[in-house]
Order: sequence, then structure tokens, then C-alpha cells
Amino acid sequence: MILTHAFTPLNNSRLSRLCGPLQANLKTLESHLGVSITHQNGRFKVSGPKERAHQTLLILQSLYEQASKPIEPSLIVWMLHQQTHPESLSEGPQALLTKRSDLRPRSRNQGHYMDRIQANDICFGIGPAGTGKTYLAVAMAVDALERQSVQRIVLTRPAVEAGEKLGFLPGDLGQKVDPYLRPLYDALYDLMGFERVQKAFERQALEVAPLAFMRGRTLNHSFVILDEAQNTTPEQMKMLLTRLGLGSKAVITGDVSQIDLPKDQMSGLVQAQSVLQGVDGIAFTTFTSADVVRHPLVARIVDAYDAKAHLPLRDPRSAPARKSTRST
Repeated sequence: MILTHAFTPLNNSRLSRLCGPLQANLKTLESHLGVSITHQNGRFKVSGPKERAHQTLLILQSLYEQASKPIEPSLIVWMLHQQTHPESLSEGPQALLTKRSDLRPRSRNQGHYMDRIQANDICFGIGPAGTGKTYLAVAMAVDALERQSVQRIVLTRPAVEAGEKLGFLPGDLGQKVDPYLRPLYDALYDLMGFERVQKAFERQALEVAPLAFMRGRTLNHSFVILDEAQNTTPEQMKMLLTRLGLGSKAVITGDVSQIDLPKDQMSGLVQAQSVLQGVDGIAFTTFTSADVVRHPLVARIVDAYDAKAHLPLRDPRSAPARKSTRST
């Protein structure tokens, strides 16, 4: 089946953004939907199964309408998911008060996750990279701060390499662990803007710190996010959860397939999954590759690793050295 579509009024700038650099956006649609896309002078031709070709044209039209600015890959991923899995979408909470006016859940799980954060004082988001666990948690925290539901946001994560292994780096401990906190800063800048983030830090409405700095504190009227929680020990997890004071919320995110702790050390996140299930006021959301909102290939990578996780892999470094055949 071959379907054609012409965009009117024709706008070359929009067409360029629609296609993307080196036709990257069109190639993403082709690989994901199993179609072939050609275009000339604003007229697009889509070849493939009738339903897929029709879906492709709908996505192209929507992208063209939104091409007044560069199109982000995550928008294409979301639109693909919306067209191919309409039953999986969820509205989630109402529009959040962040810099990103287009922020919305891009899967049913993401919508449930945001709803659970809103409805519970402690919420766990567990799953692979790229599923929006941390970003959505930060978005909910920014929204709560803007609505004055909390007085500050506290972002923390364990820095498992923050001991002697970082001793060669310049600066104090805070500067040494700063690279490990960078993803949290990036989310804040995207959701609030650089200047507002800096002002929030100045008035102590924002705090980003290693998990070790949380011990002994009571966090009142705060929105606390613990990221990379799979690398906490059970003692650290209990310590963080018992820091909550009056009017506070906590979101704990992590990926139990990427634990960097010593093999004989249990993950605090793994233990919390069994210990805290069913506790009133605590909710869990488990993400899968279907919730990945990065490049479509990321979901396939996650599935490939999960499928082969049970297979023993031989480390070539452990192979016995070959005996020399040279005569002495």
C-alpha cells in the first residue's frame, strides 16, 4: 500500500525540522513502523502495510505542526508509542508547573507512577534506564515546590566510588562526588531553567547532596528524591526513609539490574521491595522496556540483556595462559 500526503502551507523550515539532521527522524519512523518514506517538494510517499502507512502519515502531520522548533527524539518515541499502543497511555496528573509545557506521561506506567507519587508519601520507581523514573520524580518535586506544597527539594544519591577511589580528584568531598549528581542537576535545569535553579539554591529551596550527608537529619516539608537506590545498603535505605519529617514526601528510584555494590552486599532497594510491600502510604511502580522513552533501540537493548541474563558468560581475562611452544 502506498499513501501520499502534501503539507500545506508549505514551510521549508518546518520540513527540515520534520526530517531531522540527515533524515534521522524519518529513519526512526521507518525502522519502528516497518515502512518506507520518500519525499519531494513537500509531498511525502509512504509505502508499507495500510495500517502502518496510515499511522506514519498521522505522525508526520503531527510532527509538522509541532516543527516550529527542533523536534526532540523523545517526542518521536512518545508519538510512536501513542500510535502503536494507544491502550497503554494514561493521562496522569493535571499539567505540572514546570518549564516544560509539553511534559506528560508517555506510557500507562508513567501515568500510574505520577499518580502514586501524588497520592502517597513514599513511592518507589524501579526499572531500566530511560523509563523516566528520575526525570518524572524531579518534575513532580518541582511542581510541588511551585505550588508551595513543600518548602524545598532534596535530591540525593549514593556515590559508591566516593572513598579512596576518588582521592586523586581535586577538591573537597562535595566536588569529588559532583559528577555522580550531574543527572539530577540536568533534570532541574531542564524543568526550571538555569537562573531559577541558581536562585533556588541560594534561598536553600534546593539541595543536592550525597546520601552520606543525610545521616542525623530530619527533613520537614521537603520533597526528597533518592536516585540510584540500587547502590544503597539496607542500613542506608532505612536511614534515608526515616529522615522524613512532617509534610514531606520521598521518591526512591533505581534499577536492580545495575547494582555496583560488592557481590556479598545486599542492595537496600532489593530488600525494601520485600520488606515494605503492603505498607500503607508506600507505593511501588515497576517499569519495563515498554516504558523506555529514549531512542527506540534502548528498549531492544534492555530486552536483549534481560533475555540473556541467565546465560553464563566467560570472561576472556580468566582464560588460562597458553603454554609457550618455543624451545629454550
